[in-house]
Amino acid sequence: MRFIPQTEEDVRQMLATIGTGSVEELFAEVPAALRLDRPLRLPPARSEAELLAELGRLARLNATAETHRMFLGGGAYNHFIPAAVDHLISRSEFYTAYTPYQPEISQGTLQAIYEFQTLICQLTGMDVANASMYDGASACAEAVLMATRATKRSRVLLARSLHPDYRATVATYCRYLDFELVEIEFDETGRTDLSVLAGELNERCAALVLGYPNFFGVIEDLAAASHLTTACGARLIAAVQEPLALGLLKPPAELGADIVVGEGQSFGLPLAFGGPYLGFFAARSQDLRNLPGRLVGETLDSKGQRGFVLTLATREQHIRREKATSNICSNQGLCALAAAIYLALLGRRGLRETAEQNLAKAAYARAKIEALSDFSLPFSGPVFNEFVVEGTIKAVDLLRRVQVQGILGGIPLVRWYPQMSNRFLVCVTEQNRREDIDALCAALAGGAL
Repeated sequence: MRFIPQTEEDVRQMLATIGTGSVEELFAEVPAALRLDRPLRLPPARSEAELLAELGRLARLNATAETHRMFLGGGAYNHFIPAAVDHLISRSEFYTAYTPYQPEISQGTLQAIYEFQTLICQLTGMDVANASMYDGASACAEAVLMATRATKRSRVLLARSLHPDYRATVATYCRYLDFELVEIEFDETGRTDLSVLAGELNERCAALVLGYPNFFGVIEDLAAASHLTTACGARLIAAVQEPLALGLLKPPAELGADIVVGEGQSFGLPLAFGGPYLGFFAARSQDLRNLPGRLVGETLDSKGQRGFVLTLATREQHIRREKATSNICSNQGLCALAAAIYLALLGRRGLRETAEQNLAKAAYARAKIEALSDFSLPFSGPVFNEFVVEGTIKAVDLLRRVQVQGILGGIPLVRWYPQMSNRFLVCVTEQNRREDIDALCAALAGGAL
């Protein structure tokens, strides 16, 4: 279908109706110095075929998992997505559905969200999960707000090993609130320094936020942290940037976490240059009414048949503003559906097998890289599928040389940690073959010269 805008006659009639002589007069309130006094410099119109060819040419300039050997992670992961995921979420019943305000005509959508919530509870070990959040970072920030509401305290501890974007999002959410944010340093293992943590925890602390695994790929000691937070009445928030790790690791609830949030992109969502992604949010039943967002529940209809409804909707437009817990306006319905389908397709055993592949391939890569003369692994803590590597030259320069050989070798850490100019983060997933890892090691050895 061609797009045909208003004709000149249409414009003339609309202007006459509102008593304006020209379109320019509509912008009279904008100072003349700020208005463009010439047409936009756009290339001439092209045919559809020419336009598609040009867009294809521009797209091929990107370095992607399809064009390069990829070892990038840091919150966005290259995992295999079964074809059935896209096929099922593309059904019109799903991709045209919006907020399920009317349960009598939205049972399919509501059940899909309910199943997503159930799967998140099974993965995290928590009692209740909401219908999803925008992404892992906003879920983390909402968890901090929830902890301050629940404890009526204003001091929040953030592990410095937590994903930098998560920390930045928390800071943005709290900028105009009377909260104190304190960052806790990490030690030589890459884990949060428990001795420093113990000195910062007190009766004014609302929460501690730890990555599980953290930004360096290291698996934090949630049990030890929980012992410390429980003693002073603070909530322990586990932020999971790579949820596939939950296929192998102990559920955070079993280790004492009070709130578990994270990024669900690994579950059936493509990298897509950064989004749309999927945040998940789970908590214990004691905090049910403090949950942000929406919660779908199961009930019985007038005939005694199983049905699904929005049980809780704590958005400020749905209830009295002073009672609202969040202004999150929706859930990532289609992305949550994709995650639910992905998890259902793999099942408990399939998810564990995929996680085991990640663990084994990362271990192989760690051993190969550590054996190189100019490289070391600075952190000794246990990892899943990501780890930090330190070289003898600046990581930015090294990785640029490696990319010339068709390899995206990792993420330089200097952007967030200025003292780590020679360090970079490497991620290995089930998508990386042995020959890919060997090629990375050969490129690193050559690039370090």
